[in-house]
Amino acid sequence: MASPATFELLPNGGLDDFQTAIRAVYKQVLGNPHVMESERLVTAESQLCDRAISVREFVRLVAKSDFYRSRYFESSAPYRFVELNFLHLLGRAPQDQREVSEHIVRTVAEGYDAEIDSYIDSDEYQTAFGENIVPYYRGRNSAANIKQVGYNHIFALDRGPAQVDSAVKSSQLVYAIAANASTKIKPSSATVIGSGSEKRFKIVVTGSKFDAPRRVSTTEYIVPANKVTPQIQRINRTSGKIVSITEIV
Repeated sequence: MASPATFELLPNGGLDDFQTAIRAVYKQVLGNPHVMESERLVTAESQLCDRAISVREFVRLVAKSDFYRSRYFESSAPYRFVELNFLHLLGRAPQDQREVSEHIVRTVAEGYDAEIDSYIDSDEYQTAFGENIVPYYRGRNSAANIKQVGYNHIFALDRGPAQVDSAVKSSQLVYAIAANASTKIKPSSATVIGSGSEKRFKIVVTGSKFDAPRRVSTTEYIVPANKVTPQIQRINRTSGKIVSITEIV
């Protein structure tokens, strides 16, 4: 598993310390990739070394880079994008469906940059990492988990130091979070859709053309947990705006 070791860039840090911080941020935020020289954020690195920006602001720039956007936003399912934002920027897995839904809705309604800022500008980020601690995987600590299932969720996302997060495009937690389960739940052949034995969610959309020619201004989709991500992808391909995603009790 990934090391929980922390690194803080101290005020009296030397050149080696800056390079250590830069490598640590790339590894954590970009999901342990191989970063070629042409892909490095040279200007942002220089700003950090000149102390024009803090580690936190360097993290923000890396998370908003074309490198991150192309691998985790443009090439992954919405659920996967959100769960990796939690892992890369807060060092933990999402706790429940409410957290995931909130961030999916924000991404659709406010855009990519607002979604990234919501983690880095959060009180949780400031409390855990402050201005100059490189984010790290902290999901195994009780302070990072409001719910017990959070411990299990981090193991589904953190596959060890050899993992490259961009190699996995699909969500690893969609079933576990939807069912509030401690481990990933796979669809069972014994489950009958409509029998009440599987979780369902209501997605409220405004201005959608997906249901034309009905042309209603607000549309509600009732979908089982394993269809949430495909439905979101279909909505995103239209002019629909997701207003909310809630579990049907």
